[in-house]
Amino acid sequence: MRMGGEGLTGVDAARELAVLHMAGLDRERFSVMFLNAQNQLLAIEDLFDGTLTQTSVYPREVARAALRHNAGAVILMHNHPSGSCEPSQADKDLTAVMRSSLQLLDVRVLDHFVVGHAGAVSFAERGLM
Repeated sequence: MRMGGEGLTGVDAARELAVLHMAGLDRERFSVMFLNAQNQLLAIEDLFDGTLTQTSVYPREVARAALRHNAGAVILMHNHPSGSCEPSQADKDLTAVMRSSLQLLDVRVLDHFVVGHAGAVSFAERGLM
């Protein structure tokens, strides 16, 4: 999905977009919001699809997509088909790997949302970033 440069006005706007994009999926999916240097939304791309309980995510492919979109920042998001919004230890570890990998390319990871049935949890709000 390509966007027209709309600005994200904060964590609530990004959370709403994540929930709208991922609500109701029956398989785990990892997607990324790509933003420019002014945090305007450039695109949302679904990068990895998995099973009911897991998805393999490759930092190289996320970095490649970020460069393709000429992104200055990204917001990571994935869903838990079980409905739980609680981040797992694997989710936390993945976020750390993504942050360090993308930092080498001057791409900031602003947040990571875990989407479930009751909304989405923001890593930034939880102090996990």
